[in-house]
Amino acid sequence: MDPVTSGIFIIVALFVLMAIGTPIAFALGGVSLTALVLNQGIGELTYFGETFFGNLASFGFVAIPMFILMGAAVASSPTGRDLYRSLDLWLGKIPGGLAISNIGACAIFAALSGSSPATSAAIGKLGIPEMRKRGYPDGVAAGCIAAGGTLGILIPPSVTMIVYGISTETSIGRLFIAGAMPGLMLAVLFMVWTLIACKLAGGYDTPSALTAAANQVKENVEGNLKALVRVLPFLVVVTGILFALYGGVATPSEAAGAGAFLCLALAIIVYRMWQVKPLKVIFRDALRESVMIMLIIACAEIFAYALSSLYITQTVAGAIADLEVNRWVLMGVINVFLLVAGFFLPPVAVIVMTAPILMPIILSANFDPYWFAVILTINLEIGLITPPVGLNLFIIKGIAPDIALKDILLGSLPYALCMVLGILLLCLFPGIALWLPDLIMG
Repeated sequence: MDPVTSGIFIIVALFVLMAIGTPIAFALGGVSLTALVLNQGIGELTYFGETFFGNLASFGFVAIPMFILMGAAVASSPTGRDLYRSLDLWLGKIPGGLAISNIGACAIFAALSGSSPATSAAIGKLGIPEMRKRGYPDGVAAGCIAAGGTLGILIPPSVTMIVYGISTETSIGRLFIAGAMPGLMLAVLFMVWTLIACKLAGGYDTPSALTAAANQVKENVEGNLKALVRVLPFLVVVTGILFALYGGVATPSEAAGAGAFLCLALAIIVYRMWQVKPLKVIFRDALRESVMIMLIIACAEIFAYALSSLYITQTVAGAIADLEVNRWVLMGVINVFLLVAGFFLPPVAVIVMTAPILMPIILSANFDPYWFAVILTINLEIGLITPPVGLNLFIIKGIAPDIALKDILLGSLPYALCMVLGILLLCLFPGIALWLPDLIMG
């Protein structure tokens, strides 16, 4: 069977398995093994164990469960509540300020947890009911939280950037820095649209809502300031981790281990989480997510090995490379491909599966791999708030079941367009992603 036909059968089989509810890791592994055995014989099974565990043996992957444990310690504590209350203190009075404070809280919490679902859940549980109570439209209340949660995979420290760095053998520290400015840019774009949406809807500026909000903020100033004090140690830890990475003081794995220990210690000390039950929840959530991601990475490595063994990867890469088109047209095609992949697959799976294919093409077209990492990540962010998977959409639906899924989707769609605008700005001004890494690391 020729590589093109094999590739078509593999992709169709993969999507059929995922459509009937097969976990992504099992779908990847099952399709890959079946294709290898059918095309090259039963002897290919002897390479399964070596390929499956060989890639996971990389020391760099130690950073993933450590950053996840760090995020679980933050997400399972009342840090999100305190962060929300602190920003509401400063921004709650201005028109549309509550929605803006929610996006700001999502951006900061994303840096603390590194997880989009955790960010949406932690801030959404507080922000959505409060915004609806103050007269914000359901679409704005749900959309700004769903979109703000996507910042978790871009603003450092980011698990997806670690996976990209290991898959492409690029500097993880430099990747983290490259994601900082674009992450802030997206947060600003989200805030601008939120103000416009609130103004168009006119729901936020009813006199009774503003008066009630002002009185509530005034009555709780002392409590909000105390909440800010409780959040500051976590922000200091994240700042210290980034400094250690950028300054060459520690490797990503070492920094992640120290960050996980410090955040866990702070959660215990600051919020008095001495009981076994909350600690059990933290470790349970961290273990569950770590195993899921590592299993996807291992099975995606089997998938990549199968594509390479059947010459599918080489055929696709050669066909794309032979296209005599402008490099920006090529980048447009790649963006559409990543966007569609993000609709169906989680970010980690997309990165591990596509990075080996796309990286030679990106380099041959003279695109910067760190700039491309940001472009790729924003494409995957769009997938988090668009059907059919749209993980953040379903998290918001779980938080606010009385809001129709259609309203959540329509409220999130403008933020997806903001991300598309962000990609265009990065294409026009690559320095948004590259200026800070070049300044700090040369």
